[in-house]
This record gives sequence, structure tokens and C-alpha cells, in this order.
Amino acid sequence: MIRPLALLSVLGLGLASCGPAGSSTAPAAPPRPEPSPVEKAAILAALPAPYDAGDLDNGRRVFARCRSCHTITEGGPNMTGPNLWGIFGRTAGSHAGYNYSSPVKAAGFAWDADRLDHWLQNPRTFLPGNKMTFPGLPNPTDRRDVIAFLKTETGYAPAETPGS
Repeated sequence: MIRPLALLSVLGLGLASCGPAGSSTAPAAPPRPEPSPVEKAAILAALPAPYDAGDLDNGRRVFARCRSCHTITEGGPNMTGPNLWGIFGRTAGSHAGYNYSSPVKAAGFAWDADRLDHWLQNPRTFLPGNKMTFPGLPNPTDRRDVIAFLKTETGYAPAETPGS
């Protein structure tokens, strides 16, 4: 029979071998749960027009063209293009670890729905000289839906309204 004190001593030795007390190697935070359909609907409803009327299913389908170059998950890797998690409000050309073209680095603005709409329409003319080879999305409904989809999938949080 193992005595409780002996068992605690063995466990203590095992835990001590994991690293010094107060070690700065904290376990990684668990991944953020995907927003529920109700939460996505609330985010969509809080968006300004015309994005509040976006079709998230169409946005997901249209964004499939972008997935060969971009990831959208929190902490996701950069690929041919940068990871898009947290894109809204982020300064153009500033995502860590991605090598942006000079025009994007020098753009001097934060991404919002309007700028992303113009970028998606024709990246080559929006910021001439950038390295994105995608020809763009000429259909305004597809752009609206992709932006609405990205708002619900990339960590965007609508601004709190006073009194809410």
C-alpha cells in the first residue's frame, strides 16, 4: 500500500521536473471558440449598411478563392498573403512576420470595410505596385458578402454603443 505522504512526495518530484516554480513558460491559451450562429448573426446585424445585409454563406464561398493565399484563424500562419485575423482596424502592412510590398507598408491607413471593399474590387489599382496577383472581385454583392464573412470570422467586435 502506498502511503499518502509518499505519494505526494513522488508527485511533487515529478512536478518539480517540469520546470522551476514561477517559470515564464505559461501554457498556451486555448483556442478561442468559433462564434455560434447566433453570435455571427449579432455581429452581422451590428455592421453598418450595406454589410449588415451580407450573405455569410455566399461570403464563405467567395472567400474560398482567397484561402490559397490567406488564413483567417487566430494565430494562423502567413502564406503567400498575410493571415487576416484581426484585419479590421489593423494598420496596412503591419502584420508581424509578413513581408509586405513597399506600397502596402507605406499606405498609412487602418483597414476598414470601405478600404477593403476598394482593395477587393481591384488590388492593382487600389495600391499600385503591390505584390498581390489576385485580379479582384468585380461583383459588389460578392465583396459585401466577403467583408461581412470576414467581420464574423476574424475577431471583429462591433463597437459598443452608449447605454448598451
